[in-house]
Amino acid sequence: PEPRRALPGAVGALCRALPSHARPAPDTLRRARFDRPQASLDFWKLLYALLKQIHGGQWTESDTIENQVVFVKSALWYHGYGRPGLYQLPSDGSAGSRELLLAFSWLLHRLSLLEQLLARNRVKTGDEAHVCMCEDDLLSSQKSATEIAPESGLEDRVDIRYLQWLHGRLRFQWRSLYAQHQEHCKLLHKIHLLTSGSHIDQTLGHFSVTETDLVRRPESYKQLLQLLESETMQLEAFLEWKQLESVYWQWMETVLDNVAEEGNTCDTQDTHAEKSRLPKAPSCCPWAASVIGQIDRLSTDLTTLRDQLHKLVTHRRAAWREQVKTREKELQREGFSAAATKIREHVELKLLDLTSLCAPTRNQLHGSCRLVFRRKQHPASKGSFSGSASKEPVSAVSAAEVIRELQKSQASLERELKQLREECRQKLDEIAEGLDGVICVSP
Repeated sequence: PEPRRALPGAVGALCRALPSHARPAPDTLRRARFDRPQASLDFWKLLYALLKQIHGGQWTESDTIENQVVFVKSALWYHGYGRPGLYQLPSDGSAGSRELLLAFSWLLHRLSLLEQLLARNRVKTGDEAHVCMCEDDLLSSQKSATEIAPESGLEDRVDIRYLQWLHGRLRFQWRSLYAQHQEHCKLLHKIHLLTSGSHIDQTLGHFSVTETDLVRRPESYKQLLQLLESETMQLEAFLEWKQLESVYWQWMETVLDNVAEEGNTCDTQDTHAEKSRLPKAPSCCPWAASVIGQIDRLSTDLTTLRDQLHKLVTHRRAAWREQVKTREKELQREGFSAAATKIREHVELKLLDLTSLCAPTRNQLHGSCRLVFRRKQHPASKGSFSGSASKEPVSAVSAAEVIRELQKSQASLERELKQLREECRQKLDEIAEGLDGVICVSP
């Protein structure tokens, strides 16, 4: 179909694919295309509801518009949205509907907004657990984060007591979460054990929490049916949206063209206005000439000071590099054996990673999997995480296998932690050697 004729269908499918509590009217997007102020408030509320849900917060209508605007700007800044026009919008939500339309479209593309919302709002009829066995992605992300992180010097000092307090608080919260997870697993096991053999599907063999609740309260099936129907309608709208998505992005290109044209027009008008105002300043304000002269002198002094600082920094940097080179040569002569030990440990870690990479490939689970209790079957499927209701043993991975994989990851992380601690201890010893009158005792 032609883009203009298909555009209402694309916008309508997009709105229907959003959650019901944050579903805008299609006219809201069309008004925002022309920067109508009537659509600004609705767009702020839309982005607030969607971003709150993505970040796991509770969305409430009682929040003031100022709080919603602040949260949306903070969340977009966190996700890397760098358009300055959005952050200059007023906090009362009275303007900027087109800027909000651009931010909303950016979230659609950058964060896969619809996919995330559909996954979060999915009706869970079975007991599920999150399993991730993709260790390679985690290691690569850690390495990239280490490479990107800037080197912090001694100037960025933090009180060690505050770091210890944060570490203790984190450990306490982690233990509380672990205890709650254990209690949750015990209750799930109890439900699965007591309902074993009651399910019509022999592959599962037991009820889930939702099914057990339906048995206890049969009248609640109407609410579950409504939720399933609503989810089905959202999925149908999402499929329609994927077919018409290209039409929406073509329309957004025209919106960007309009923004660029208006921006050029405003820049030209501002330039003409400044040119027309500046020559008239001395005639209307007698003291303007002296102020302009002082500004020029300050600008000249700042330029001179900047050049002097640049020369000083260049000289200091060159001297520091020479000192570093000299120190490196001394360390190479003094600590060759220590460096060889470090290299050997590093090579051993690399060999362990290489061994794991060269191992035969297996099904790496990632995401939510349904918990299925296995007691009287093959040992490989006991207490398994089943990704589907298939009777094939390949579709399930046992809890024992997941535990073994986690133990391997734990051993690898402990080796890496030991190596990092040793490197930190050596760095502290080097720093302590340069301090006069200070005695440091290693822990």
